[in-house]
Amino acid sequence: MIRFSNPFKNIAYTIYRWLIPIIDPIKIIKNVPAYIRYLSQMLQYASMNGSEKISLIHTAPYLEDSISITPFIRHYFYQDIWAFKNIYRSKVTHHIDIASRIDLIGFLTAITHVTFIDIRPLLADLDNYTSISGSILQIPLETNSVQSLSCLHVAEHIGLGRYGDELDPYGTLKSCAELSRVLALGGFLYFSLPVGKPRICFNAHRIHSPEQILNYFRNLQLVSLSGIDDDNTYHEHISIEQLSSMNYGCGLFVFTKVK
Repeated sequence: MIRFSNPFKNIAYTIYRWLIPIIDPIKIIKNVPAYIRYLSQMLQYASMNGSEKISLIHTAPYLEDSISITPFIRHYFYQDIWAFKNIYRSKVTHHIDIASRIDLIGFLTAITHVTFIDIRPLLADLDNYTSISGSILQIPLETNSVQSLSCLHVAEHIGLGRYGDELDPYGTLKSCAELSRVLALGGFLYFSLPVGKPRICFNAHRIHSPEQILNYFRNLQLVSLSGIDDDNTYHEHISIEQLSSMNYGCGLFVFTKVK
């Protein structure tokens, strides 16, 4: 997570974010030495006994993989493990997911039948799998019908137009209302999104306080709360107060419907 201590650096980073969709100046500067190393290695390889003939038209410069530690996006990595463990332990025979990461969907099909609902259907050929085209704002399911439901790192995007959806300042709130509607009595909802000081980073996402999320799901009961802090450390159990103090943390909520 990038943090800056003064307004000038914040302005510089804002300009950088606006440039990224067109050109990434930092990446260009960083990759100049990598290109030189690539050309040197290619020439060295070509001169070795037993090397294949290198055709320029088939060269493919990958410049960012020579690193000492495997990188990963910690919010997604930890949340998917958290969700998989919970769903596995529940022993449900059918799970519904709303627009979460497709890697998780694929893994879940190994332990249960999964119905995946998204405005962009996943047309994968898998056993134990069904794909339905639908919006989180109008989930195509009956009220009180879902025993096991997940929606991970999705609701913070709704209403910002990033994924072709209509602009709506109440997108996250309406999404939470729909998830609450379809959850069955005694069912479980596994829900995550960025938490910390409430703000909008248009059009990437919103960041909500955990208190906002508890209010959005006030008709549900919180079963457990996990999270990822600003240092990207995963906490199996974390307090509302800890999550509230985050800049860009991740809240992992388990809810149930009791009435």
